Amino acid sequence: MSSTPEVDRSARQDRALELITDQNGLYQSELWKALDVSSRTGTRIATALEEQGLIDREQTVYNGHTTYLLTPRRQTKDLDFSLLMAGDQFSPFVTTDQLDWQSDTFTQWLMALTRDMQAD
Repeated sequence: MSSTPEVDRSARQDRALELITDQNGLYQSELWKALDVSSRTGTRIATALEEQGLIDREQTVYNGHTTYLLTPRRQTKDLDFSLLMAGDQFSPFVTTDQLDWQSDTFTQWLMALTRDMQAD
């Protein structure tokens, strides 16, 4: 059964995700201390976030003990590539280091972008 992360996350999971994201990664042993929960509860929280696709857990050694490094997973669904499109044309800004403002490619892309804006 698939779950929706926004619906199924608990307040502790939200706080854990916030800590992991704010620090761009956190050891699991540090997470449960920051949340003031048992190591077992901390493991359950981290596992739930991993299962929801929100973090990655990589086994590692920290302070001489085996633990997991928890890192936020980039959410590709939040990316909006439509801003790079004009009709079916991809922005010439993305594919070239130096853009020739007088090139046909750039002109065609701008014209397509203008047509899209008028259609809305």
